[in-house]
Amino acid sequence: MASLTGGAYPPSLKAEEREALIETVKDWSIGNGLAVRPPPTVISAETDPKGISAVTVPVTLFPSPFPRQCFAQAKSVQRTYNELYAAVSRDEKFLAQVVKEVEGGDEFIRNLWNVHQKVKAEGYSQPLSLGLFRSDYMVHQDTSTLTPTLQVKQVEFNTIAASFGGLSTYTSLLHKYLAKTEYSLLDTPIPEGSLDLPENTTAHGLAAGIEAAYLAYPESELKHEKAVIFLVQGGERNVFDQRHLEYQIAKASPSIPVFRLRYADILKHTSLADTPKRQLLYRLPRSQSKVYEVAVVYMRSGYDPNDYPGQEAWDARYHLERSHAIKCPTILTQLAGTKKVQQILTTPKTPSVPSALSKFIRDDTDDVAELWRTFTNIYPMDTSDAGLEARKKALDPQLCQAYVLKPQREGGGNNIYRSSIPAFLKSVPEAHWGSFILMELITPPPVHNIILRNGNLEEGGVICELGVYGTCLWDQNTGEVRRNEEAGHLLRTKGDKSEEGGVAAGFGCMDSVTLV
Repeated sequence: MASLTGGAYPPSLKAEEREALIETVKDWSIGNGLAVRPPPTVISAETDPKGISAVTVPVTLFPSPFPRQCFAQAKSVQRTYNELYAAVSRDEKFLAQVVKEVEGGDEFIRNLWNVHQKVKAEGYSQPLSLGLFRSDYMVHQDTSTLTPTLQVKQVEFNTIAASFGGLSTYTSLLHKYLAKTEYSLLDTPIPEGSLDLPENTTAHGLAAGIEAAYLAYPESELKHEKAVIFLVQGGERNVFDQRHLEYQIAKASPSIPVFRLRYADILKHTSLADTPKRQLLYRLPRSQSKVYEVAVVYMRSGYDPNDYPGQEAWDARYHLERSHAIKCPTILTQLAGTKKVQQILTTPKTPSVPSALSKFIRDDTDDVAELWRTFTNIYPMDTSDAGLEARKKALDPQLCQAYVLKPQREGGGNNIYRSSIPAFLKSVPEAHWGSFILMELITPPPVHNIILRNGNLEEGGVICELGVYGTCLWDQNTGEVRRNEEAGHLLRTKGDKSEEGGVAAGFGCMDSVTLV
């Protein structure tokens, strides 16, 4: 911790100071929508049958110190990452090979690919693709040099349902409020203006991406009003994060209609026009005479196998994919975000073999050199020479301590860490090992903070993960990129004994950065 702040941060708190901060944070959070629906362990469905309750999102009492140069490094490469993943999503041949390598142990990936193949056979109707991306990083402390150096290293790249953009904006505002009203009153005061708290306009940035796609969709030939659909999971606890994006879009002039649709209700409330374009039509459930043409489908669901409990759910995804709506993401873009793609892209070039990266973007520019600096060591788990070497490391009780084993999944709670890896692999058929990747663990410098979760304080060492958002709108046929913007940031923090970081999954908490 001292290596980042040069002193005791955050300050020690008296019991009275803790109580005062808890009260302030609780009220500000609910008053400003820094909230989630409560987990059933906190408020049961019997206690709240109408689902009217909200609780403060888990959050740190203080912004966490984050190295200034690492923050700048992560922000500066986002547009290059956007361009890269747009290009990957356009390379069907490459993605076909990726699917082939992992589908033996991953039915979900195989099913997604089958939907794509089915739509491709009849011809895609909409060439434009929208990406609301998030690239996640941790600070890596390299102690191999005489003077330890700090760099951000990429944990993963998210191409579907990249969440917490709305809540991250309000977490930054919370810490700015506390810095102005509370921290200077502590026995060990933090003077107003002494923390470097960068602006965070993520909600605005992501909404602007959706808005750009909406405006790129022409006026309806069928004479319907255009609309945006937020496609969500049933019983969504992280609803306010999504609502903040909706509220931001609602500020547009002229106005943009936005509707929430549960994934399970796609076939119930939408239909395809009987035209060559197959326009996606949404009939308002509460007023059946109102029909909208869907310009943009923003998916905050569809990333988890649990979203597809039966054939009807797969029929619904096929229905969306073959429609004329601009998808965020398409299936090809979703597949571009698999861990296997990340592993291939980060494979170093050799004198005799060019990098996989060079298939998609020029890899001899300064921008791409910066991209390379964010890569960490990731290995295949297949039967190639590199894969067999990785298998040895994964199965060795000592060597496995430096690694995490990852499946092709989003949403938190899926990874296998350190000493758990050998036993896990032995429980999985060896033929399925190729559907995993092995990643070297990133070793961040120690940071200390206090987390407020469900009214209780957790104090101690924490690990921080920075997410940088990007928006990208491109033509899948021509490769023309119509929009490519960095769109804000997120800091998620977890106790340093926790191995998963998902806030909604109950592992991490919201945080913001103070640059040091």
